[in-house]
Amino acid sequence: MNDSTPTDDSPLPPIRAWLTEPIDRQVALSIERLRSSDDVAAVAIMPDVHLAKEVCVGAVVATRELIYPAAVGSDIGCGMAALALDADASLLDNELAAGRLLSQLYAHVPANKHPKARANPPAIDELHLSDDRLKRIAARDGRVQLGTLGRGNHFFELQADEQGRLWAMLHSGSRAVGQAIALWHMERATPSGSGLAYLDAATAAGQAYLADAEWARRYASANRLAMLHALAEMMQHLFAVEADWSTLIHSDHNHVQRERHGDEHYWIHRKGAQSAAVDEPGVIPGSMGSPSYHTAGRGCSTALASCSHGAGRRLSRTEASRKFNGADLRRQVGKLWFDQRRASYLREEAPAAYKDIRQVMQAQRELTKVIRTLRPLLTYKGL
Repeated sequence: MNDSTPTDDSPLPPIRAWLTEPIDRQVALSIERLRSSDDVAAVAIMPDVHLAKEVCVGAVVATRELIYPAAVGSDIGCGMAALALDADASLLDNELAAGRLLSQLYAHVPANKHPKARANPPAIDELHLSDDRLKRIAARDGRVQLGTLGRGNHFFELQADEQGRLWAMLHSGSRAVGQAIALWHMERATPSGSGLAYLDAATAAGQAYLADAEWARRYASANRLAMLHALAEMMQHLFAVEADWSTLIHSDHNHVQRERHGDEHYWIHRKGAQSAAVDEPGVIPGSMGSPSYHTAGRGCSTALASCSHGAGRRLSRTEASRKFNGADLRRQVGKLWFDQRRASYLREEAPAAYKDIRQVMQAQRELTKVIRTLRPLLTYKGL
C-alpha cells in the first residue's frame, strides 16, 4: 500500500493507494482534483487505475452529503457475472465446437441491439425515471438493448477452472440508457471548488440522480442475466450441457451507495472498482487471453472495502491501435478461440495494452483473496 497523507494543517483527506507501478502525471493530477473536491472525506486508488474523463477508472471516493456522477461514470451498473456449466473444458478443445458456439453468440447476443423490443423485468419497471426524455430513451433503446453486450472492453468468455470445469464470464453494463442518465445529471450538476460537478443528496436533484442510477444498476444486472440465460440455452441446444445457477457470481463496479465505514455513513462512489466487503464474492477479469479470478473480499477499511475491477489499461485505445496490428493480437492471445476475422478491429484490446493481472492481484492481496483461477478458452467481443 502507498499512502499520501496530508500534514496536520492540511484540510485535504488522505489518499490510500495499492499500485503495481508509479502513476503518471496526468493520473496523479486527476486523483488530486478528486481529493480536493468539496465534501470528499477519503480516496482509495486501486491497482488497475488508469486515466479516464474527469475521474480515473479504479478510484473510490467517500463523501458525506454530495454525489459526484463523474465518480461513478457513464456506464452506471457496469459489472461482471460468472456461471459454471456442467461440462469439462475439453468440450471446447476443437475448432468445430468453438466455431459453433461463436456463431450462436453472434446470433443471440448481439453487440448493439436485438431486431425486436423486449419486455423489461418487473424489477426495472417498478422504478420510474425522473425525466420524460430519459423515459423515451428507455422505451426506444432500453428494450432493444436488453441482453446485448456492448463494445470496447465488454466481453463474453468461456473459461476453465483448476479442476477443468467449464465456466462462463461476462462483462457488460447499462448500455445506452445508463449513459443517457449519467449525461443528463452531469449537465445539471454544480461545479465544486475543483471544477468536478456534484449533486446534493438531500435535494430533489440529488434524489433524482440516485433513483435513476438505481434504475440503471437494475437494468445492467438484468442485461447480464439475459445474456447468461441466452448462453445457457445455447449450451443445452448445442452440447446438451446444463448451467449450474447455484454457482452464479454477480456484481457491479460503477455505482454509488450508502455504506457505513467506522463510525460514519458515507456515499461511496466506485468507478471501475469492486465492492470487497468481508467474504463478498467477486469476479476480476484479466485482459484478453490472460487469467481471471473469482474472489472473496477482505473488507479492508482503508480501501473503503474495495478492490480492482480488472487489470486496467496500460495504453489508451488510441495508443494501442497505433502500436498493435491484428497479427500482434493473434500472437499475444495464444491459443484463445476468437473470431480471427476481427483481429485488426480488436487490436486495441491486445493483452499488452493492459497491466499484468498477476501483478494487480499481488498488489491488492490485502483487499481481496483468490478463490478460483480461470484460464480463458474462447472470447466473444462486439465491434
